[in-house]
Amino acid sequence: MNPLEDEGPWEREAARARAAVAAWRVAHPQATLRQIEVEVDRRLAAARARLIAAVAQAGPVEEEPPPCPACGTPMTWDGERTRRLTTTHDQPVELTRRYARCPACGTGLFPPG
Repeated sequence: MNPLEDEGPWEREAARARAAVAAWRVAHPQATLRQIEVEVDRRLAAARARLIAAVAQAGPVEEEPPPCPACGTPMTWDGERTRRLTTTHDQPVELTRRYARCPACGTGLFPPG
C-alpha cells in the first residue's frame, strides 16, 4: 500500500499536534493571537516535514539513470544515499534515493523523483 493512502499515521500525527497545542494553550492562557499562531505553526511544521518526506519518497522511481550533467555520458546507479534537507519551516527531512555516478568523469548525482 502506498504510505500516502494510509490515513492512519496522518490522523495520529494531526491528533498529536492538536493535543500539543491544547496543552500549550492551557499553560499559556494569556497568549496573544500571534503567539497562538506561532505555536500552531511550530507544532504543524514537524507534521508537515514528515508529509513532505513521505510524498518525496513515494514519487516515481527512475528506471534508467540520467545522462551526466557534466559530460553527457550515460550514468550508472551507484547504490543509495541519504540527503538531509531543511524545509521552509526549518524542519529536517531525510530522503533516501538511488545515487548515480558517471563512469567517464566521476560526477555523482542525487536525482530528483
